[in-house]
Parts: sequence; C-alpha cells; structure tokens
Amino acid sequence: MSQYEVHRGDNPRILFFLWIVLAASVVLIGGLGSSQLIDIRKYQEIEKRQTERRVFTPGPRGDIYDRNANLLVGNRPHYSAVAYLDDLRLDFRQEYSKIIRAERVRIKDTYENTPEDERPHDPPTPNYNDCAWTARLNVVNHYVAKINAISGRGDSISKSTLIRHFNEQLLLPLPLVEDLTPDQYARLVEQLPVNSPIQIHTGTARYYPYGSAAAHLLGYVQNALPDSSEFPDDGIKNFTFKTKLGKTGLERSFNQLLSGSTGMELWRVDPLGFQDTRLDMIAPKQGNNLITSIDIDLQLAAETALGERTGAAIALDIQSGEVLALVSHPSYDLNQLSPFIPRKTFEAINQRGAWLNRALQLSYPPGSTFKLITSIAGMRNGIIDTATSHDCQGMHRVGNRVFRCHSRYGHGETEIAGAIEGSCNVFYYTTGLNIGIDLLSAEAKRFGLDQKTGIEVPFETSRLVVPSRAWKKKKGLGGWGPGDTANTAIGQGFLLQTPLQMATAIASIARGETRTKPTLKALSRVDAMQVKHGGESIGLTGEQTRLLWEGMEQVVGPDGTGRLVQIDDFRIAGKTGTADFRAHGKEVNLAWFIGFAPVENPQIAVAVMVEGTRESHTYHGGSTAGPVAKDMFLQFIENYPERAGFPTAQ
Repeated sequence: MSQYEVHRGDNPRILFFLWIVLAASVVLIGGLGSSQLIDIRKYQEIEKRQTERRVFTPGPRGDIYDRNANLLVGNRPHYSAVAYLDDLRLDFRQEYSKIIRAERVRIKDTYENTPEDERPHDPPTPNYNDCAWTARLNVVNHYVAKINAISGRGDSISKSTLIRHFNEQLLLPLPLVEDLTPDQYARLVEQLPVNSPIQIHTGTARYYPYGSAAAHLLGYVQNALPDSSEFPDDGIKNFTFKTKLGKTGLERSFNQLLSGSTGMELWRVDPLGFQDTRLDMIAPKQGNNLITSIDIDLQLAAETALGERTGAAIALDIQSGEVLALVSHPSYDLNQLSPFIPRKTFEAINQRGAWLNRALQLSYPPGSTFKLITSIAGMRNGIIDTATSHDCQGMHRVGNRVFRCHSRYGHGETEIAGAIEGSCNVFYYTTGLNIGIDLLSAEAKRFGLDQKTGIEVPFETSRLVVPSRAWKKKKGLGGWGPGDTANTAIGQGFLLQTPLQMATAIASIARGETRTKPTLKALSRVDAMQVKHGGESIGLTGEQTRLLWEGMEQVVGPDGTGRLVQIDDFRIAGKTGTADFRAHGKEVNLAWFIGFAPVENPQIAVAVMVEGTRESHTYHGGSTAGPVAKDMFLQFIENYPERAGFPTAQ
C-alpha cells in the first residue's frame, strides 16, 4: 500500500472515526444544550435548595384595651444577649486546635505509660467529633461568662442546647442570656467591646400594666414554633423564631386577631450553612388591637373588695350584655408568666388553686338567689299572687323530714315581697312543692341555666345542673322525692350554677327577658341598644313585676338581708344567698349576692360569690358578698353618673 493511499481523505477507516467523533459531539452538544436550556429550571431549583435559606420572624401581638382606652395588655422590650455561630467560627477553630493538641499529648502519654503487652496494636486517635463539640461549648460558655461578669448573672449553656441549636437553628442567633433586666441591658451595651460577637437582641414579651387584675379574663401566651404548614413547600429549608400563642383567656379566644403577620428574610448560605448574602426581606407587622367591654376601674374595685378571699365577681351591662368586670380569686400576676412560666411559679399557682376561673369554670349551688326563679315560676303558673302568704314558724315538715328556715323562730305570716326581703325558706319550700319540680325545672331552663353562656373566654364549664326527675334517674340517684323539690326551690340540693350564669339571670330579670348573652367586645351605644339576646319575654304582668322588684328592693332596704349594700339616693334591687357546699374535702359555705341598679332605669347587674375555704368561715350573702357588690355599684356611679341617675357637674 502506497503512502498516498494511507493518507487519502476518503479512507474508509478515517471516515468511520470521523463519524463517531461527529456523533459523540452531537450527543455532547445536545446534552449540554438540554442541561442549559431545557433542564435549567430543575438545576436552578436544586441550587436554591442547596444554597438558600429562609428565616421567619413573627410580628408582635396586638394590644388589648378596656372600653375607655386604658391599656390592659401590651408589649415590652425583651432583651437577650445572643451570638451568631457564624461569627464564632474562628474562635471554634482556634479552640479546636488547642483541644486536639492537648488530646494527642494525653493519648501519647497514656500509650507510652501503658505496658507493651497491654497496649493496643495501633495507637489510639482523638475523638474528633467530641473535640469539636467541646471546643464549641467552651467558646460559647466563655462569652456567657463575660456576660455574667458584667451583668452579675450566673447563666450557662448546656451541650444539648448547643447541639440542638447548631443542628436545627443554625441561621438564628444562639441565646446566651435571656430576659435581661433594663439595668443588665444598659451595663452590657456600655461595657461590651465594639468588636465583640455578643449582640443584644431586642424582641417583645407581653406586658400587663395591672398585674394580677383580670388575670383569668385576659389570659397569657406561650412561646411556640409556628405551624410548619404555613411555610412554603418548595424544598428550601426554613428557620423561624418562636411565636406567641394565646393559651388562656382573651389571648386565646382572639389569638388570630392579635397575632402579627410574619416577616421573612431570604439568605444565600455558604457550603457550611452559614449566612452569606441576604437576598430578600419582608418586615413583620404587629397584630390588630382588641378593645374589650371591661371597665378597668370597675374591675379593680371588685378585685380590691374581694381581697384575699376565694370567689368571683361579675358586672354586666343590662341592655347589651357587655362584661364590665369579671373577677376570680385567687389570682396571679400575669407579668410573672412572661416571657415564660418558671416551674416554681407554675407550682405555686397550682398549689393555691389559682389557675381556675371561678367565675365560669366552677359551678356552685346558688342558694337563696335562686328563689327569684322560684318566684317567677310561681307567679307565671298561678301559685303566687298578691294574696299569697304562708306562716313561717322556723321549720317545714316534708314527709318524715324537717326542713329549717334560717330564721330560728320563723318569719310569721309572710307574703311574696316579705319572703324575698327576709329570704324565708318556709315560704319557698311551700311554693316549690305547690309548683312541682317539672314546672320549676322548666322555668330555670327557660332562663338558660342549663346551658353555657357562650362568653368569649375558653373553658367555660358545662357542669350546669338544673335537676329534674329524668336527670336524677339518669344519674342513678333514685326516684325524685318532695324533699328534692323543696331543696331545689331554695337553690340547694342538686342545683349547680356558675357566678356568670347568675349574673346573666339577674340581668335578664332586670330587662324583662329570659336570656342575656354576655360579651367581652366593646359595643357602641347604638349597637348596645340593638343587641338581641335570643330570649323571650319574662312573662310577668306589670303587677307581678312590681311585687318581685318590691321584694328585691326591700332586700337592700334598712331591714333586708342585703342592707349593707344600700347607697343613698341609689335604688338597688338584689337578692342575697348562703349555700352549703363541699369543697377542699370539707363542708364549707358560700355567700352570694345578685342585684341590679338603678331600679327606675336598670343599667348594671352584678353577681358576687365568696367561697369559704375553711369550716371556721361563717360567710353570709348580705355581710360577705354584699359589700363587694356595693363597691362595684359605687364605682359605677363614679364612672357613669348619668347612667346611674346622678346629675353631672357642669
């Protein structure tokens, strides 16, 4: 074969390889084009997942105000000393090198000092992972020690806390010392070097200007991670600061309204996951404010009057059902629960039984306050009229049982107004037996005493008992007897109501309807006058209403059981009550007062219950609960003289 033939351009072997190279080039160019043009979005998404991170910052919660624009719940600065782990990487490396050198020396000395026949075949090496975490922990606690030296605190960071933060919240600042006082904050700002990696992070914590006032009503918040379902599901890793969720009270009921909108920062990170460049930012926004129906002056008056005693006090606007005050004792300082609840604080509150909202979470026998319902049932069913009277000799026999009146020697011949004024048990034993449990139970249910009120506070109890024949049989307590009816007629026996229920009952009586729907939302006067409570007419004639109210006004008169409630030139209608109750493992008594005023134009209804906590307590409705109600009426007169019927100063 000649040299010419070997190098000819149309040599079949050369052409074969040219076609192979050409085909490979086409495939390579096609693949490259596909990657650059067709699959570019897929690779961009992969790159984003690998190099981008989101950081979410919840917005501050909205404020809560009373009806007169007094701040009840706000936000205060929450100062923390923090450090971004990215800023500590040089310190980590230096500490790690020092620890590794020391560990190698230790291992070498140990190896050389071990007899040859006991030495391992290969010299051991340091546990590099443990050394790395030890180095990080040493560096972090070194800076915590600096903070402690300036602030006078004694904080430290545990290894588990550091590992959890490093693995789960790397882009967020590591809290070194939380909840700094203003003095500690000022000292740190003044004394920390400018180039220190320690930063002061300013967040928010809930602040309660009135401390323990309305604690059960307002409620508290807890720190929690936001619901991850709210985050974009695009594969980019998300980091988030904790948000505040309403745990109890209005904070819980209006959590969605009060919660702020969450802000977001989008970061590009380096191969180790630390921040490199911020790509985008949306600022968080504060939540909406809530204006409540509460009058803090009236609330404080009730809180002060109730004092250290266990009980509840409620004031309602009769027309609108707006809650002007809602008190439960024992209480607790809400500021001690913010920004978190210390274990000792939780246990102390729990031991005192202070977590419970006695205004609506516990039910009690209403005692003689229920006689108003018995009176209405008697009038509506023709059992009581202007001529009705009963002779009270201090006791009433029902079958083989003797039922006593609280007046040892009786009230003598007593008609309806006098029976209400003197709270005559014998009159109501007789009346209840004449009415019968079926009609008496139906009347109580007509006032909604077997149902929750639906107030905008969570955990209202459903343990409301309006007993009946069917109820007793269902509970396996045997058949219904006349003695059960007699007890029910005076608010004892199986009957159980919350103080809030009794407040709505007296408000309904004052308005001439059977239902009052309480609300914690502030209403305009126009809206307040147009509220529909969903009840029906109370069903009494004008003469019957006069008799009922006459007796209630006499209760607060000079000779009535509630005479300590009377206020000059202010007409009050009320009813006292004292009931036996088993609590704390012993028999105690309850003191009740319910009433409304002014009689000529009812505006405010109150209910007060004081719970005995020791057998030695001898509480009575008029002398124990009555003065609390009086202070609430006095505060109402001071705040709303025109509504109370008093002329205002010109």
